[in-house]
Amino acid sequence: MIRLQRVGKKKQPSYRFIVSDKLHDTQSKNVEVLGIYNPMVKPKVIELKKERVEYWLKVGAQMSSTVNNLFITQGIIKDGKKKKSVFLSTRRKVKIAAKKEKPAEAPAA
Repeated sequence: MIRLQRVGKKKQPSYRFIVSDKLHDTQSKNVEVLGIYNPMVKPKVIELKKERVEYWLKVGAQMSSTVNNLFITQGIIKDGKKKKSVFLSTRRKVKIAAKKEKPAEAPAA
């Protein structure tokens, strides 16, 4: 599976694109490092070994939804749609719906 591994200091994240077994933790041993992603600088830095990424995709490696979205943005994946990478629990959805139904009360002056 191709996914992101967080590296960097506290509150200054940067990420590595890694190939690892889906059942292993991202901080454990990985098969190969494919590149880096730094979202903290402007413009965001994405450096990839495109030949190796294409090789792993051809071999059948799956991608996390965030990696899929980044690859589509970079143009590595031509035919594909972005995947939803943030999932809300049903409990959170109920809270959001209740908040929308109840209009915000203005404080009396």
